[in-house]
Amino acid sequence: MTSLTRPQLEASLKAGKVAQLYLLVGCETYLREAAARAIAETALAGTLLREFNESSFSLLSDSASAAIAIAEQLPMMSEWVVVRIRDFGKLREADEDIIIRYLNKPSPSSVVIFIADDLDKRKKLTKTLLSACTVVDFSAVKEADAKQWARTRLKELKTSADDRVLSELVRLSGTDLQTLNSELEKLAAAALETHIITMQMVDDLIGHSRELSNFELGDQLIAGDRRRALMTLHHLIEDNVAPVMLIGLIASNYHRLALAKELMRQGRRDEASRLVYGSYEKKDAFFNTLQRRDAAGIARDIKLIADADLAIKTSLAGGGPKGARLQLEMLICALGT
Repeated sequence: MTSLTRPQLEASLKAGKVAQLYLLVGCETYLREAAARAIAETALAGTLLREFNESSFSLLSDSASAAIAIAEQLPMMSEWVVVRIRDFGKLREADEDIIIRYLNKPSPSSVVIFIADDLDKRKKLTKTLLSACTVVDFSAVKEADAKQWARTRLKELKTSADDRVLSELVRLSGTDLQTLNSELEKLAAAALETHIITMQMVDDLIGHSRELSNFELGDQLIAGDRRRALMTLHHLIEDNVAPVMLIGLIASNYHRLALAKELMRQGRRDEASRLVYGSYEKKDAFFNTLQRRDAAGIARDIKLIADADLAIKTSLAGGGPKGARLQLEMLICALGT
C-alpha cells in the first residue's frame, strides 16, 4: 500500500505526477472533493475534449460494470481517462469482483479515483483497494487546523477576521470545512463594504441557529431525550438550517462523546471535561451519559450517523429535501436505542 499525506499529494500533483489508482477516504468531504478535482485537473491538463475523458459514478445508482467499462476505454485526444467511483460500500459480491479484477489489472491510460467516507476492512474489496491504490486520508480536521484554513480562505475572499472572531466561528460551526466554508462565504458577503468580519456579524448571522444546534440538539440527543430533540430539529429545519449542516453537528457531538469515553477509560477525566461546553449541569448530564453508554453503543450510533449522512446527501443530490428531513427524523429516533 502506498499512503500519502494531503501535503504530499499536493506536492506530487504540482510536479505533474499522477497515479493510476487513488483511494480518498475520510469524513472531511471538502478537502477530499478538492483533492479529487485536483487529481483530475492534473491528469487532464491541456486536454481539449475533457467531457469525453472524465466520468463520475455513484454505485448507489450506477452499475459497477458500467464504471469499469469506462475506465477500460482508451482516452480521446488525451493522455488519460479519469473516472471517479463512490458509494461502493454495499455492493453485491459479483459487483465487488468486477472492481477487484480491474484493480488487479488496471488500464494503463486511466486514472481511477475511489472515494469513501469510511471502509469496512473485513471486506475483500477494501483489502484490495488498500493494497492497489495510493491512499490519502481525509479524517476530520482539528480545531486549530480549521481556524488556519478559515484564515486562508478569508484571504481568498478578500476579507479578514481577528483570532477571537475565528475562534467563535469555528466553535459555532464546527470543524467540518464544507459547513465552515458556507458560513465564511455568507459572512464575507455581509462584510462587503468593510471586508472585516466582526463578532456582531457572527452573532447576528449564525449565532442563534448554531447555538441552538450545538447546545440544545446535541445535549438532547446525548441525553436520549428524543421527543425534545425532534422538536428542536423541526425548529432548525423551519429556520432553513441545511440538512447536511445538521448531520454534521450531530456527528460532531457524537465524536465528542466517543473521544470523552476513551479519555475516561484512560483515567483522563480533566481532559474529557474540557470537551463539554456550558454549565456544570450540562457537564454532569454529559458524564452521566458517558457512564450509562458503553463504547460499542456509541460506535453503533456513529455508524448510524454515517449511514444517514450518506442517505441525506444521496437524497439531496436527487432533489429531495423531504427525504433528507425524513432521514434526520429516523436517525434521531434510532440514536441511543
